Amino acid sequence: MSVLVGSIVMLGMLVIVPLGLGLVQDPALDRVRRLWPLFAVPGAVSLWLPRGDAATALALCYAAGTLLLASHAPRRLARLRSARPAEAAVLTALVTPSVAALALVAERFGHELFGFELGILALTVPHFHFAGFAAALVAGLVCRAQDGPAGRFAALSVPLGTLLVLVGYFTGERTELAGAVVLTAGMWTVALLTWRTVRVAGPDRVTRLLLAVSAGVLAATMVLALSWALGEATGLPHPTLTWMAATHGLGNALGFALCALLARRRLQDLTRTEGTTA
Repeated sequence: MSVLVGSIVMLGMLVIVPLGLGLVQDPALDRVRRLWPLFAVPGAVSLWLPRGDAATALALCYAAGTLLLASHAPRRLARLRSARPAEAAVLTALVTPSVAALALVAERFGHELFGFELGILALTVPHFHFAGFAAALVAGLVCRAQDGPAGRFAALSVPLGTLLVLVGYFTGERTELAGAVVLTAGMWTVALLTWRTVRVAGPDRVTRLLLAVSAGVLAATMVLALSWALGEATGLPHPTLTWMAATHGLGNALGFALCALLARRRLQDLTRTEGTTA
């Protein structure tokens, strides 16, 4: 696993997932969030060890944490009184880190799971932390805040696009391209709705800056994702996986996911403060 990919995955494990879980505002997830470092730290260490038993054992620790998180999805679904698009996105966010963890365990063990090369498995780990967990969660939060047709479209299309991309791993590039198209449409909608929030007078300057960066970076990185999927499906020239990791991957991790979640945290704190003073 390269230094760049390992660093992006560490950010997902140690920062993005626990930060995102706090934004769900579900008391049932508080215990998982408190325990998360016990799983994430061994997982992060496994990234820097040579493939083998030690790295696999530490990756399995992380996988246990992601399965604990995923187990809350059916419980949360059972508690819902009505199905809402925002909840579909949140449920997707709870499950996708376990997909990343499965790929991590196989890659650290040196096993080509389902016939996928180790390099593909290594890239699957950040993909399902950011295009899976972070993207779905942000889409759900945006839908909660702006529950109109556009918000509902984003909350439904992002999970659907993520699922199609996953299915495309097994069925071929055309399904993966369809998933990329659906996911891009959903994420561009998230960027548009985020930009609308930037123009509202309520958020402070720092929050507006974080929202603006997340929206702008997201719009650009999804063009790269679409061009790569199109090239894979048609044979047209497209960026290499190394270039995608350095641009699309890094941009989504820092510019979109981190900035978006920090902004949503600040917006929640602002709402909480206003409710206390009211």
